[in-house]
Amino acid sequence: MAAIGGHPYWPSDLELPGFVPQQLSPLQLVVPLIGTSLLVIAVVWLVSGHVLSTGKSGRLSKADRLLMCWWAITGLTHLIIEASLLFTPNYLTKENPSFFDEIWKEYNKADSRYATGDTTTTAVEVIAVFLQDPLSLLAVYAIASRKSYNYILQFSVSMSHLYSMLIFYITAYLDGMNFCASPFYFWTYFVGANSPWVVIPTLIAIRSWKLISQASQSCKVNQD
Repeated sequence: MAAIGGHPYWPSDLELPGFVPQQLSPLQLVVPLIGTSLLVIAVVWLVSGHVLSTGKSGRLSKADRLLMCWWAITGLTHLIIEASLLFTPNYLTKENPSFFDEIWKEYNKADSRYATGDTTTTAVEVIAVFLQDPLSLLAVYAIASRKSYNYILQFSVSMSHLYSMLIFYITAYLDGMNFCASPFYFWTYFVGANSPWVVIPTLIAIRSWKLISQASQSCKVNQD
């Protein structure tokens, strides 16, 4: 149901001239997203376990294959979904919205800063699309080809994601957390949908740090 301002977002008096109501239901948006994500994970998992196991270095570990799946999903999310926000700033007023326009209309129910073109969220998305996206896809390649910079790259990109998410959440808190239409959207989208980019990068950063430290210590012992 549309609020006072003619839209379903919060605060209800938020002015969004020319707003075109969402045409797809949450189910019509979420199911294809989950299905596509699972397909990507399945393809990367199968390729990393079959095609990439024929080299001289032997099979990739299950951990590395899972990491390839994660970085592939992350890179494609930045490349396709988040880039659509940056390159379609008029998505709220389009008479014939695309699937990705509808995704952002739905997500705005959890964080209306995106609807208003908030500079903080825009900056976070710029970093995601133009920095974290290519580095995430590079991480897939680095793991698959066992590059020497594999772990330092994963550590760096993970820390970049953590920094972005800290800015994302801290600025929302400092601004009063007055962006969410209901507790359901807060916990489902604002917290739930974003939490993987806090939890998983933290685990990857810890793992990468340990492996880098072990390699450094081993090199030092060999030199002695």
